[in-house]
Amino acid sequence: MSDALRWKLGARHPGHDYRIFQTSFVDAANPQTGELKRYSLIECVDWVNVIALTADDRVVLLKQYRAGVDEVCLEIPGGMIDPGEDPATAAARELVEETGYTAASWRHLGTVAPNPAIQTNRLHSYLALDATQTSSPSPEGCEVLEVETATLAAVRAMLRDGRIDHALVVVAFAHLAFELEGLRRP
Repeated sequence: MSDALRWKLGARHPGHDYRIFQTSFVDAANPQTGELKRYSLIECVDWVNVIALTADDRVVLLKQYRAGVDEVCLEIPGGMIDPGEDPATAAARELVEETGYTAASWRHLGTVAPNPAIQTNRLHSYLALDATQTSSPSPEGCEVLEVETATLAAVRAMLRDGRIDHALVVVAFAHLAFELEGLRRP
C-alpha cells in the first residue's frame, strides 16, 4: 500500500459493548495535511460461511429470520469464529450445528473485509464437498432455521433474481465462480 495514502492512527477511544460487537473511535491524521479525524469503528470477531455441496451437487441452504431487514432470508451456513478458533474449524462447526451436515473435503475460497470503512473483521468463505447430513441440526438458542437444498442452477437463478440477496452469501458464490473460472466476458 502506498504510504502516501495511509493515515497515521492515534488515540483509540472506547465506545459501547453490544454483545456480538463493540464500538470504538480512533483518531487518525490525514497523510497530506496532518488534520485529525475521528473514525467510528465496529469491532467484530471474524466470521465464516460455507457453500456445502452434496455428492449430487446440491447446495445446502438455510432460511432464517433477519431482524435488520425484517425478512426470512435464504442463506448458506455460517457464523462467528470463537476466540482462538481456526476459521476452517469454525466453518465445519457452523455447518454441522446449523444443518447437521458434515463434509468429506474442504477448500478455502477466499477472505474479504465485510465493510472496511467501519468494521474491523474478515469473512472467510469455504467450500465443503460431498456434504452428507449425519445428524440433526443443533442451532444456538436464538436461531430458528429451516434447512433445504437446491441445485447449483437453481442457486444461480436465485442469486440473479434476488431471492438470495445477503451480501456475504453472494460474495461466497462469487469466490466459487472465481475458483471455477466462471467469471467470463459475456
